Amino acid sequence: MITSVPQPTSAGTSSRGAGMDRKIELPQWRKRLPLIAGAAGAVVVGALAIFMFAGSAARTVKIEGTTVTMAEAVNGAFEDFVPIRGRVTPLKTVYLDAMEGGRVEKLYVEDGAEVKAGDVLVDLSNTQLQLEVLARETDVAQQTNNARTLELSLTQSRLDHRRDLVEAEYQVKRLGQNLERKRKLFAGGNASASDLESTEDEYAYQKQKRDLLIESLKNTERMQETQLGQIKETTSRLEQNLELFRHNLDGLKVLAPVSGKLTALSAEIGQSLGKGERLGQIDDPNHRKIAADIDEFYLTRVVAGQNATLSWNGKDYELQIAKIYPQVRDGHFTADLVFTNGEPEDVRRGQTLQMKLTLGNSAEALLIPDGAFFQDTGGSWLFVVASDGHSAVRRNVRLGRRNSRFIEVLDGLKPGEKIVTSPYTGFLDKDRLDITGS
Repeated sequence: MITSVPQPTSAGTSSRGAGMDRKIELPQWRKRLPLIAGAAGAVVVGALAIFMFAGSAARTVKIEGTTVTMAEAVNGAFEDFVPIRGRVTPLKTVYLDAMEGGRVEKLYVEDGAEVKAGDVLVDLSNTQLQLEVLARETDVAQQTNNARTLELSLTQSRLDHRRDLVEAEYQVKRLGQNLERKRKLFAGGNASASDLESTEDEYAYQKQKRDLLIESLKNTERMQETQLGQIKETTSRLEQNLELFRHNLDGLKVLAPVSGKLTALSAEIGQSLGKGERLGQIDDPNHRKIAADIDEFYLTRVVAGQNATLSWNGKDYELQIAKIYPQVRDGHFTADLVFTNGEPEDVRRGQTLQMKLTLGNSAEALLIPDGAFFQDTGGSWLFVVASDGHSAVRRNVRLGRRNSRFIEVLDGLKPGEKIVTSPYTGFLDKDRLDITGS
């Protein structure tokens, strides 16, 4: 039985192909992925914007325009000077110290008196020092007597040695003459050989004795001269020490070393003073100097020889820096200034004077007024005001020289730009000021 196999038809083929290209449906969460990503991006951007806005707001502060002062940067001549104040002091001061301690017995002058060099000012007493001087005098006298006794003994010994030498010389001479006679007699057969030999031996002995005495005398004199030299040196040293003690004793009478005005005399009758204690001072009454306190900012720019000007009673007086004390105290150092073309007559010691110290030559520069902002920022940055006057932005600048009125601008500003010159207290961590009501 033959079974016919059905052949595929075109319809069958079309039906099978339709089954293979069936459309695949995506899950719902994958369809929503772009929307989720867009939303997340929007959230991030918004958060970033909020953060940046908050940071910007934290660095910005609003201030009332009437509470700040502003100034314009202008070109002009910069005068390189600094105002300074100083105290009038004597040009020369000599201090009076007690050379030796003691009790004040008498005062010859009062504080403020004019004295001359050599005047007696104060009498002191010191029993211990007086006893020491007496003891030294006794030592010197005793040592001097010992030296004289020893010198006399050495002189006597030298004389004894010379007497012995004279005696030895006489014996040698006598025996020499006797030996010559004995030799003549022996040659004529009138003296024995033993007698001649005895005379020769005696003569040789006396010569050796004389030679030994000569050598002994030389050694003795050499030693005596050394001893005498040592004694004289010791005596001289004792006398010098005695003079020193006597000088210290004289120091109990305090004399004026120079002429001038006696000030700060602190001694009182009956007061006990220690060695080296300050009694007072003598000031030069005719010449003065000024001790000025200068801001430490100018320490590297102030040198000896710079000029200053003092205006007093309608007249200008020239001064010059004579000495600088670089130690900084309370933000200032000190310099001494001396007058170079006369001194004002009606100024007194301790009086405070205002001067102008010239640091350099004047020159054209871009200038801004000096203000409290400089202490706040150290001159490294400023708040520069916008052209509309409603805001000010922090800007780094480079400033140069500074006087009591202006500061030299080296970089960071242009002529015509305005800056905030009032104090920056409370704004040091800000980048921008919003100025209202201006």
